[in-house]
Order: sequence, then C-alpha cells, then structure tokens
Amino acid sequence: MNFVKRAGLSLGGRRSRTAALLGVFVVICTLLLGGFLLQGASARQQADAQRAVGVDVTVGKKGLTADLADRLDVPGLVHRYTSELPARAVPRGFAPLTSRAPKPGGTRDSRRDGESDTRGAGDAGGQREGGSLAVHGVRDLGLLLPFSYGSTRITSGRGITPDDADVAVIERRLAGRNHLAVGDTVRMRSADGTRTATLRIVGVFRDPADDPARRVPPQELPGNLLYVPMATARRLGTGTATVDRAVYRIGSPDRAERLHAEAECVLGTGGFDFTVNDKAYRDQVRPIQRVGAFARLIVQVIALAGALILSLLVTLQIRERRGELGVLLSLGEKKWKLVGQHAVEVAAVALPAVALATLAGVFAGQRAADTFLDHRDDTHSTGEGTDSGPVAAPPTVRVGPADVGKVAGIGLGISLVATVVPGIGILRLHPRSLLVDSD
Repeated sequence: MNFVKRAGLSLGGRRSRTAALLGVFVVICTLLLGGFLLQGASARQQADAQRAVGVDVTVGKKGLTADLADRLDVPGLVHRYTSELPARAVPRGFAPLTSRAPKPGGTRDSRRDGESDTRGAGDAGGQREGGSLAVHGVRDLGLLLPFSYGSTRITSGRGITPDDADVAVIERRLAGRNHLAVGDTVRMRSADGTRTATLRIVGVFRDPADDPARRVPPQELPGNLLYVPMATARRLGTGTATVDRAVYRIGSPDRAERLHAEAECVLGTGGFDFTVNDKAYRDQVRPIQRVGAFARLIVQVIALAGALILSLLVTLQIRERRGELGVLLSLGEKKWKLVGQHAVEVAAVALPAVALATLAGVFAGQRAADTFLDHRDDTHSTGEGTDSGPVAAPPTVRVGPADVGKVAGIGLGISLVATVVPGIGILRLHPRSLLVDSD
C-alpha cells in the first residue's frame, strides 16, 4: 500500500491524537506568525518614527550663510531642515514692548508698558535703536529646538513651513499688547527705513523666558520676537545674510557621521559646531527596536521549542506503533517509507494549522501590536499648535503572503525535523527486534 495513503488512514483512525497534534501545531504556528507580524509592524513603525521624530543635528559656523545651509540638505539623508536668520525691524502701526526695569539713573519709565505711544515706539524709537523688533527668518519653525522639544510652543494657529511667504508668528505678549490675533495683518520696515513688509499672522507662540531684570533695548525683550520666512528676513535685514544656525532632521544617530562628512566638504574641515540631539529618538525609536528584537527572539525560541515538542510527540507515537512498524518491515516495506509516512502525517496536520494560525493573526495581530508598540511619549512639543511632540504612527499589522509563507516553511521544517530525528531509530532496527520489543 502507498505510504501516503497509509498516512491518511492513520490520521483518520487516530482522531484524538490527530486533534492533539493539530492543536499543538496551531499554537506553534500562531506564535510564529505573531512574531513575524510584530517584526513587520515594528519595522514599519520604526521607519515612520525615523521620519517623524528622527535626530536633530544643529550646525553653526561664523559666516554661515543660508546658501551654505541649503547645500547640506542632502537628498536621502536629511528629511527636513531649517536655518535661522536674525534681523531687526521697525513696527508700523503697532507698538513694541518696552522694558519695565528701572533706568540706570534709578527712575522707572514714566509710561507703563501698555500705554506707550505707538508711533513713537514703532518708528522714531525703532530708528534710534536700529529696529525695536527682533525678527528671525526660518524655513521650518517646528525644527527649532525650543519648539521641537517643548520649552516654547504654539498657543494659537500654526508654525512657519517651507511653502509660506509674507507671514509671521508672534509672541503672545506682543500680540496681547496690540490686540493681535491669527489672521490679522501687521506692517514693518527694515531698520534703515528702505524696505517694508506686510505680513499676515499665522500663529502665536509662548516664550517661557521672563523679561530681563535689568533694563535692555526693546529688541532684546523675549516678547518682541517674531518669526518670519527666510525671504522676508532677507528683505528686512541689512548686510550679508548670515544665519545663526541650521537644524537638520535625519533618520537615526548613525547617519550623523555622514552629515558631518558633508559639512566638512561644504564648510571646511574645522571651525564649525556640530551638535547631535537624539533625545526624542531614544525616547520613541529605541523602545520600538527592543520590541523588534523581542519578536525575533520569539520566532527563534518558538521554532526551537516547537521542533523539540513535536519531536517528543512523534517519538512517543513511534514507540506506541513499534508493532505496526515491525509488521510492515516484515512484509518488505522499506524503512525510508515508514519515516516518510510519519513525515506526511505531521505535514498534513501542519498545513491546516497554518491556515488556522493565519485567521488568528488577522483577528488578534493588531491588538497584540497595539499592546507592545503603542507606547508613545506625549511630552514634547512640535510647534504646530499641540502639546504632543513628534510621535511615531500607530502600529499597523499586515498579514501578507510572505509572512504566511515563512510560517508554512518553518512549520514544514519543524515537521521534518520532528519525524526524521525520531526516525533515525527506526532505520537502525530490524523487523524481529521491533516485533520483540513491542511485546
């Protein structure tokens, strides 16, 4: 009789043992599939986190220009970047804040902060002091470290993006002083009085810094700070367009070396500051990496444990069926066919177990990924009007053909090991010894 047909008859005749073997295989395949799904979900979430969170690298150099900063935007290495260009401006039609600290002579300003003359503080005073507003041109406001890591945050509206033009984000004290809100328009001119700009307010931010205890010029008060696009800062500024610093967001800390090499090529081999800030990356990406490593360990342990457990079960079945094996060998059946019969029996149970495990993965995989991966840190600030910082996307589980194929391959490999290893004992025995030992 064909050994494949005998395997089918044996499975049908031993339904309880077949069901037990199927149950063991379903558990093994489900755990294997869960490990692969968790690996895939963690890899996708890690890639999303690297794009959303990433590592911020700050580059500073004396004489750093916006054009040099733009050259460090290396495709495939830098996800986002911004530079910061300081300038001075004079308000037109609204009043800057003034210091409340006593004058050096010991007297306080006779005018209160909310009662100074708009025209005098905004025009003449601004000309005398070289511009009473501190204007910082940025490309992407959310990348500035005070906004990116929470010390400064947007309270209304949004930040500045690379596509913006003729917009402004102002400090809430300056907005409150002049009754300005998102959507309003402000006018200002350069410190030398030759250029003007009309800007629409798109956001209001809160700077936690208090006013200095000593008397300082208006442009040094934290409340007189405005953020505008780079083109606007160039128009209002005077002299060369030298930026204070540039911030680049890259995917992971190991890419910082590549960016440093690019900076040396563009800026020279020395004389520039290069600071890597990977706190957000460590807080959110490292836990995802640990989950991925844990999932790989699960797959390895389950594959090894499954092979050992099934080998033990097949060994016990072979010992119980030694009489059957002795009869078949006495009738001239080849030993490899006996081993093949057991392999077919186990493989026939493994295939439906993979199908059942796939169904279990579809229903339970997302819940498992949410349990292991959905631990996001909400303490940072993006600068986009929310209190939560850049976080990884929620984990997504996809049961693909590749995952099912890997589970089926490992399952069949386990079934082969579980039958070949115990079958070695069969190949070493003779029919008479099998029949005698089975008594």
